[in-house]
Parts: sequence; structure tokens; C-alpha cells
Amino acid sequence: MLQRNTTGLLEDAGCGPVLPSESAMAKPLRQQIFERVRAAGQTPRIDVAKDLGISPGSVTQLTSELIAHGLIVEAETPHESSTRGRPPVALAVAPGAGYVVGLKLGDFTHSAVIVDFAGNPFSECEAQSMSQKHDLEGLVAEAKHLFDKLVAEAGLSTADISAVGVGLAGIVDHEAGLVPWSPLLTERNVPLRDRLSETLKLPVFIDNDANVLTLAELWFGAGRNKQSFAVVTIEYGVGMGLVLDNRLYRGSGGLGLELGHTKVQLDGALCRCGNRGCLEAYVADYALVREARIALDMKSEQFGPVHVLLETLYDQAKAGNERARTIFRRAGRYLSVALSNVVHLFDPSLIILSGERMRYDYLYAEEVLSEMGTLTLDKGRPGPEIDINFWGGFVWARGAAALALSAVTDDVFGDAWAET
Repeated sequence: MLQRNTTGLLEDAGCGPVLPSESAMAKPLRQQIFERVRAAGQTPRIDVAKDLGISPGSVTQLTSELIAHGLIVEAETPHESSTRGRPPVALAVAPGAGYVVGLKLGDFTHSAVIVDFAGNPFSECEAQSMSQKHDLEGLVAEAKHLFDKLVAEAGLSTADISAVGVGLAGIVDHEAGLVPWSPLLTERNVPLRDRLSETLKLPVFIDNDANVLTLAELWFGAGRNKQSFAVVTIEYGVGMGLVLDNRLYRGSGGLGLELGHTKVQLDGALCRCGNRGCLEAYVADYALVREARIALDMKSEQFGPVHVLLETLYDQAKAGNERARTIFRRAGRYLSVALSNVVHLFDPSLIILSGERMRYDYLYAEEVLSEMGTLTLDKGRPGPEIDINFWGGFVWARGAAALALSAVTDDVFGDAWAET
């Protein structure tokens, strides 16, 4: 099992993918050097030259330009006091080069972070959602309120922010900036990116929340050293993100990898998308709550908040309530079917199970993972590594910040220098 810190991410220096990829090699050389330094946290010039397969002289020349532009700095590396001579000099991203904001818009809570250009978290905050369903203007107003609160508490201004990344549940067309459908919105085909950009007066980039969580793993977490991996999220909904060759796979129009809306039971339970038999309708929060109200014989006035009901259900299961245990066992079985399908379709080296509901160990019990293996072909081969990450909203917001940081980095090197 991988060691994570209190944010749900790994304790490690630097941010961004560590392994080389074909897409990274197609970028301008200055950008490759910058991203190599950022991924390492601190690294000497000679290591950059070795990693990229270029001459030390080229690295020296190009890093001088990056230093002149205020994008990287020289930093003394730690050394033993007995070492003679000048400490070795390493390169690091200049944190003050700029900031981006990441927003995760949720059913009940919105979260936000500011990170600097080195990927370090600078400030974070949360706000309660006023409703589970919004029209466009209502959701934009809540996003602006959270943004203003975050920036003010950080002691910054809008002028200090380079861009904003946003993640939310549903079908999100990242390229067009549209939201064809989201459980958070009462309308369809909503131009969320442009409306937020107009309101915040900043460049805005939007994506499905499972995708931004996958970016968090690619930039800050267990996926940094993996060229291909999958993330399955279980909270109020069920989502999935996929990285292939160090790049997030989105599909042609934002509909790819909607694992929660794959069908596990024809004419089955009603899903919040309006269809029946979706995985989400058996595994997500609202599905467990629906079953809990029946199993625990709770009257409507006893329902209370979703998280309270779920905690009650879990406590009852742990205490030996067979009806409560059956609910989790059934959810775990449906999850094992979904995970075996992920392995058959994509054969990832790593599957990360993430989201607050992963606190409930019934969903990743030995029986669940064993059944996943039983349902998967090629039993003679080792299955994918499984990692559990049950931390909450700020990890998602960090992923949204990575979305913005990636776009800003491309923009900086596209505008600052013209490669010939």
C-alpha cells in the first residue's frame, strides 16, 4: 500500500509526471527543461541534460533564459557539514512566478486551492453548496463567492492569479468548455467555462471531476511514476479517469470513461441520470442511503444528512447488523464487476480507488478484490496494483489546479518564445 499524507497525496518532491512520454518530447525544449525541473523539485543541470539527452551547454544556455524570465531559480542543495567547498547548485521552479486556482464544485460542498507554479499549495478553503441543483447563474455565483473568499484569505488579488481550473460531476466537454449534462445543473449544454471566465475575468478550464482527480494523481500522487493507470472514484456519484502515456484520456466529447453509468443490471435500480441499472445506482452515496432507509427501518423525519446516514449504516454493519452488511456486500460485488471490466478494457498497471466512501472497507475488502480477480481473464498474470485513497475535497481541487497549471505552462512557453 502506498504512503500518503494528510491531503491524500504522496509525500514527494516536485510535481507533474516523472516518466518521459512522446507528448512531452514534442514540446519546446525550454518547456521540457522547465517541466523536468518542476517534476524533480530540485535538480542539478547535469541531471537535466542526462534525462533529456541533450548537452550540458544547451541546458546552461536555456536555463539562463528561464532564470532571466523569473521561471526558475538556483538553489543550494543540502550537504553534510564535513563536505568541503561550495555546496552544489540545483535548479528549482520559482514559486513566485505565478499562481493558479483549482475549484471542485460538489453536490454538498465546494472546495478550492491556490497553488504556485512549482505546484506547492498556497491556500485552501471550503464553502457549503446552497443547493444540490443549480441553474447556470446560481452555480457561477457560488463559484465566484468561493474564489473571492479564497483569494482574499490568501492575501492576494485577482491580478495575482493566472488561471482557474474547475472540476464538476457529469459530462464535460473540456475542449468546448460546455457541460452537456451534470447532476449539479438544472440545464443542459451549459457554457460554463465562458460564463465563469467572464465573471472571474480570468482564463478558465473545466473538466469532469474524475478527470481532475486523475490529474491530481498524475501530478502529485501515485500516478507520477506510472505511464498508464486508472482512477475509480466513489462518492455521491461514481466516476473514472484514465491516463495513457502520461496523458489524460478524455474521449471524443467528454463521454468517455463514465464508469458509473455503465450498466450492471438491465431494468435495474433508477440512477440519477434517468436510466436504470447503472453501476452508480448500486454503489454511490445515494444508492447506499436508499437501501439504508429500508434496512434500518428509518422514517422520513429520521433521514438527516447523507453523511450521517452513511456513518450510521457503516456503524451498524461493523456492529453485526446483517442487513447493513448485506448492503455493503452487494455494493462491493457490483464494484468488483466494474473493476474487472476496467482491467479487460484497459489493462492498467495501477487502479486507484478514491473518494470519501473508500473509508468503508467493505468496498475494497479482500472478498471484493478476490472476486475482481476471479472475473478477470489471464489468471496466470499478476493483476493490477490496487491503491486506496479515501481523502476528500482538496485533492480534487488540487487536480483542478493542475488542469490550470498545465494550460498556463503551455501558454507561457507558446507566447514567450517561438521555436524554430
